[in-house]
Amino acid sequence: MVVPDSREPSRRPVDRRQRLLARCALLALAAIVAIIVAAGAVHSLAALVVGLIGIALLPGGVWMFLAHRGWRRWLAALVLIAVPIAVTIAYIVTGLLLEVIVCVVLAAFAWWASQGAGQPSSEAAQPQTRPAVPPRHAYLIMNPRSGGGKVVRFKLAEKASELGANVELLPATGHADVTELAEHAVDNGADLLGVAGGDGTQALVAAVAARRGVPMLVIAAGTRNHFAMDLGLDREDPSHCLDALHDGVEMRIDLGFVNDRPFVNNASFGAYAEVVRSPAYRDDKAGTALRTLPDLISGHSGPRLELHDGDRSVLSAPQAVLVSNNPYEGGDIAGLSRRARLDQGVLGVIGVKVDSQAQAAALLTRRGQSRSLTRLTAREVVIDADAPSIAVGIDGESVVLPTPVRCEIRALALRVVVPRDRPGVHVPAERVPWRVLVREALGLRDSGTAGAPADGPARA
Repeated sequence: MVVPDSREPSRRPVDRRQRLLARCALLALAAIVAIIVAAGAVHSLAALVVGLIGIALLPGGVWMFLAHRGWRRWLAALVLIAVPIAVTIAYIVTGLLLEVIVCVVLAAFAWWASQGAGQPSSEAAQPQTRPAVPPRHAYLIMNPRSGGGKVVRFKLAEKASELGANVELLPATGHADVTELAEHAVDNGADLLGVAGGDGTQALVAAVAARRGVPMLVIAAGTRNHFAMDLGLDREDPSHCLDALHDGVEMRIDLGFVNDRPFVNNASFGAYAEVVRSPAYRDDKAGTALRTLPDLISGHSGPRLELHDGDRSVLSAPQAVLVSNNPYEGGDIAGLSRRARLDQGVLGVIGVKVDSQAQAAALLTRRGQSRSLTRLTAREVVIDADAPSIAVGIDGESVVLPTPVRCEIRALALRVVVPRDRPGVHVPAERVPWRVLVREALGLRDSGTAGAPADGPARA
């Protein structure tokens, strides 16, 4: 069932600082327009036209680079390199280089001021915590291969043993059944399960911890550590995560499931999943994406997907779908940004459907405002396809599942123990749409409204 976005802020007055920053942003943009117009009138109208053409060509060049291979991709790369150089040369020849530098500085200032105009959201704070009971029989699973060898580099096994934990090191070669190890540990009296590894390994241990009713300790020893990031943990020095063993707090968060497979971050379908599915993805993520995307974006590869909410079709034939354990912030369509909270009891769902180059350009430039992007929040969604099975990327690990695939959220299913002192705790500011920002700057906006929600329950 699709539900209203739980991140919608409460109504509260706009303060003077917000209004001042909004006005500064608009003044900076007005100054940019004035400089461009004046420069075109005084120096060279041709240079102004060249600049506008350059701006128009860049999104199309990016799309061509992603959607094609061979000579078309090389041509697109040449356009992306040559256009900024040509525009810069044109401005130098016509004596406009100073104006360009000033405009870049003003644009940076306008962006900073517009971001500052967003009022910090009290609803976006981390979940409530309570003092954790120090474990008597902590059991920690550590993968020495994760994160380029962080377990060894930071001496995590030695430090955890000194704090009284029982450490299980996964073998450097071969396969170990992490779920079986965690279940066996609880059967033998473990009152806390911990894991130092990638997000996929974290999800397996999380499922056991949730099912058996024991808390979980997350150690940021993977490569990306998105789950640890959203918990506010120290990703630079994962040994600080072990402080939770003697000075920790406990929070309850949600856990996502694809059929019966758990995920702590997201599950990806279509283009997202096909990229992850490639054997070369783990060692060369960017190169694999560039090689795989053309067929997927053009629609010549992969099954036809259908996104359902119960018996109702929400989106037909998207190129990609991303389902996350709680929604990501802002207009992120790749699952690379942060999640404001992990306890809202909803999935974040993003569907991308591009039918033309114009829509692709709008998606690249407007992000969350593009008609090619569908965003919603739901407790459960179903992804069906015209194939008996489809590839699914679950926390960066590729699996093949029979269709239809059901994604659900299990609210507050997982108890997580984290250090009392977490340097990465993040309270985001609300994204204020430009139309709201203009009204706010001019004093036309309703004084009881602080901002529009970043996402809506339906198509953006």
